[in-house]
Amino acid sequence: MTNINSFDNIYLIGIGGIGVSALARFFISKNKNVYGYDKVKTELTSKLEKEGATIFYSENSNDIPKIFSKNSFNNLIIYSAAIDTSNSLFAFFLKSGNLLKKRSEVLGIISQDYFTIAIAGTHGKTTTSAMLSCLLKESGINLTSFIGGISRNYDSNFMFSNEEKILVVEADEFDRSFLYLNPDIAVITSIDEDHLDVYENYNEIVSVFIQFSKQIKKGGSLILEKNIEELFSLNSDIKTYSYSCIQDADIVSENISLNGARISFDVSINQLTKDAFLLKSNKIANVELPMPGMHNLSNSLAAITACLIINIDYHNIINSLKLFQGIKRRFDIHLDTLEHVFIDDYAHHPKEVLLTLKTTKELYPNRKMTVVFQPHLFSRTKDFAQEFADALQLAEELIITEIFPAREQPINGVTSNLILELCSNSKKQICSSSNLINTLKSKQIDVLITLGAGDISKLIQPIKHMLN
Repeated sequence: MTNINSFDNIYLIGIGGIGVSALARFFISKNKNVYGYDKVKTELTSKLEKEGATIFYSENSNDIPKIFSKNSFNNLIIYSAAIDTSNSLFAFFLKSGNLLKKRSEVLGIISQDYFTIAIAGTHGKTTTSAMLSCLLKESGINLTSFIGGISRNYDSNFMFSNEEKILVVEADEFDRSFLYLNPDIAVITSIDEDHLDVYENYNEIVSVFIQFSKQIKKGGSLILEKNIEELFSLNSDIKTYSYSCIQDADIVSENISLNGARISFDVSINQLTKDAFLLKSNKIANVELPMPGMHNLSNSLAAITACLIINIDYHNIINSLKLFQGIKRRFDIHLDTLEHVFIDDYAHHPKEVLLTLKTTKELYPNRKMTVVFQPHLFSRTKDFAQEFADALQLAEELIITEIFPAREQPINGVTSNLILELCSNSKKQICSSSNLINTLKSKQIDVLITLGAGDISKLIQPIKHMLN
């Protein structure tokens, strides 16, 4: 078994990615020599450099420090799943003889030293991971946490402690990454069709999530959203708990009250679960979630259930949840005035797009919604064009930018027009990212939403400046 502490020199290919950057921060916290490469300098890479990483922005093997030029037991090379194997740095390290491992495999190795709580799901895993990390931290628990987004509470995707052996980790289904994990507690928030460049169909996705659930350690716990509970067979070696905000489950929300961008509710726990958690009461009253959306209420129930399993006092849960500030690019409200509302969201799957737009409609029911959507991946655009169109029809005015390719090469005939032509919006258009600001200047903006997992995030500040 690999001893992660035995490496002194770490090189991360794709260090600016949200998952790889969290690993970089882990090794910086361990006082290792951290180096890396990424295509472009970003706010995240600049912060990593300030924290101690040495980063190169040229795909030139001559820039690689000499300590990595030959095989050494002190060297570890980590690469992102998004890195093309034709990348010249990847090719260099492949020949160098140094130990070369995927990000997900390294995360799996790290988790072996911890009591691990893994958060999985097609949607909701980043919010749930950040929420659980906040609940534990604000309840006085020292933990290490890998989050797939930037927590507003801690301005980071990583939290570190040498004192406790609790790890919260976002468990990614892409490329079957989460199968490197053997958690003590696993949460599965949702299972939907996605990543059809990796999986053949929905049934194969389900089978991989089932496989993940079977990797929970004996005596551990599985926390499932009630809608997907029937997909999993009971396992006597682990305890299974269901949660829901819309139907009967082991843990349910009741007396739900929407107060602007906040949700108040009670948590009700059935008798068997109450006894298993050693609780005196089967109700936690007056819980407040400082963010909108029933999907986020559902995520909070998952995080609360994980806290109850490890015996966090319910008073701490209530007080800590009030402090949760959310995640950057997850229903991120940048402006909220009578003149303009500007919301940015990472939504890149049809279901996520639909939930974001529905939540916006609930918050601003009588206002005109202009939506800018940047499709993410050619394959996802091809596979879900109709579903995207169905979701985007909630917009009074729709602007779709060019597809953000990420790790993919173009697919013949697949462009943003594939979605636009299926949309029935009375006002709709294609616009390049480079011309988006000028296009928006010509419109009467009331409520503006930007959506997508690509580089549309670079336009957030310019748009905000324009609206101000």
